[in-house]
Amino acid sequence: MLQGHVWKPFAQFGLHDAFWTVQADTVSSTFFILLLITITSILVNRCLHKESSLIRYVALQYVYGFKDLVEQTLKSAPVNHLSFILSLFTFILLCNTIQIFPWFEEPTKDLNTTLALGLISFFYVQFYSLKVNGLKAYLAELVEPFFIMLPLHIVGKVTSVISLSFRLFGNIFGGFIISSLYGKVVASSIVLQTFALISGINLGMLFVFGIFEGLIQAFVFAMLTLTYLSMEIVHEEEQEDASHTKVES
Repeated sequence: MLQGHVWKPFAQFGLHDAFWTVQADTVSSTFFILLLITITSILVNRCLHKESSLIRYVALQYVYGFKDLVEQTLKSAPVNHLSFILSLFTFILLCNTIQIFPWFEEPTKDLNTTLALGLISFFYVQFYSLKVNGLKAYLAELVEPFFIMLPLHIVGKVTSVISLSFRLFGNIFGGFIISSLYGKVVASSIVLQTFALISGINLGMLFVFGIFEGLIQAFVFAMLTLTYLSMEIVHEEEQEDASHTKVES
């Protein structure tokens, strides 16, 4: 259903506007994902103590893969940044692919979810920009090269929220629309249902719009956040020194 299910907990007080409405599908799917992450984390943590565990190997390779990405972008891989980017990717990936489970829909097809993720990414980047550069340097950057550029610099920073949230929302919601229309067309005829099942079209649609697209969009969101973070905390001098070091080596 494109309309989805809604809760109106404040309707008895006369508050019927969209602001006071809760998207039931989004909330239930989000809490299911959080529960899934919690249970998986506990199980993986137990397997980390077993040297010969396959789950331990997969988990370590998963972390090492992102560790390499963070090192390439930030020239180092602090635990706080690695944990944030890895958690962000994992959560968004599950949000994008949760529809493979019956009765659940992608929370990221709801603009409220993607906007919240965009704000989390934005405030994380700005917090560490202030922490690394200091308040004076942070404010000085906003007025370079002239004070009149202050509004443009502020708009430039804020637009990162819009860019991240609307890109993720647009792609996931577009895939949701296509999948919904496909499902309605196939459901209209027993012949189409049989053909789609036997030919593997159903599996193809699930893979493309349920897994592959969700994986790509989660990776793009995480890498853009990492890029924004690099632009704020890695100075040009450090980047030039790192490039010279690579050339000399």
